Amino acid sequence: MLEVNNTVLAIVDVQGKLATLMTDRETLYKNLIAITAGAKALGLPVLWMEQIPEKLGSTIPEVSELLTDQQPMAKSTFSCCGSKEFTRSLVDSGRRQVLVVGIEAHVCVYQTAMELAEQGYDVQVVADAVSSRLESNRDRALDKMTRYNIELTTTEMALFELMKTADTEEFRTVAKLIR
Repeated sequence: MLEVNNTVLAIVDVQGKLATLMTDRETLYKNLIAITAGAKALGLPVLWMEQIPEKLGSTIPEVSELLTDQQPMAKSTFSCCGSKEFTRSLVDSGRRQVLVVGIEAHVCVYQTAMELAEQGYDVQVVADAVSSRLESNRDRALDKMTRYNIELTTTEMALFELMKTADTEEFRTVAKLIR
């Protein structure tokens, strides 16, 4: 089970024109907004990554506007684990559970999830908050990750699992995000 004091959210490369080309973009954006705002409401650290931003552009405003208290970390490797800043931030958080969202599911999300799992992290990919340009690429990536014991979850499932109860202020905030 996800624990609020042991989980981080990793947002992978939701940038520029590429983000507009994703399969089921509207659902992707809605869930990225909900999981990001929900993570912030629950006090989770957010590790926000951008792939070569000078070439691919900035994170979509729908997500970046939720993260005005921090800056994205740039990377050139497909896996976030290739970034020293990402690795340092994850280790410094002291947390061992990682929720992974972003694009593209079959490249950067896949390689990040696989490397994190190899390093002993409990990795859950938020299936309704990842995408690829081609649905078949997204689906193969999700299939392959599950074969390597990476858990799949959904935005709503992860947020409610983190909250554990409806008896909190955070519940009202998160419930509004899901609607």
